[in-house]
Amino acid sequence: MVSYDVIIRPVITERSMAGAADKKYVFEVAPAAGKIEIKKAVEEIFSVKVAKVNTMIVPGKAKRMGAARPGRRKDWKKAIVQLTEDSKTIEFFEGMV
Repeated sequence: MVSYDVIIRPVITERSMAGAADKKYVFEVAPAAGKIEIKKAVEEIFSVKVAKVNTMIVPGKAKRMGAARPGRRKDWKKAIVQLTEDSKTIEFFEGMV
C-alpha cells in the first residue's frame, strides 16, 4: 500500500484536538492497514517520529434511509498516533487547537 492509501483523513473532533497538545493525533485509516503500516505512512507523509499506534474499529451507525427503511453507515478504522517527545508536531493540526 502507498502511504496516501493507508491514511484516509484526519479526524477533527473536540476530543481529538485535546489530544493534539500531548502529540496524539487521530486518523481514519484503511481497514486492512496494520499498526506498522500506519506508523510508516505517518512518518513518511508528515516527517515525524511515531512512538506508538493504537487502532480500533468504529462500528457504523444505524440510520434511516428514506421512509422507514433501516440502513447502516459503514464500519471504519481509527488510529491514534502518539509521537515521540523529541519529534516535531504535525502542522496540519496547529491552527485548529
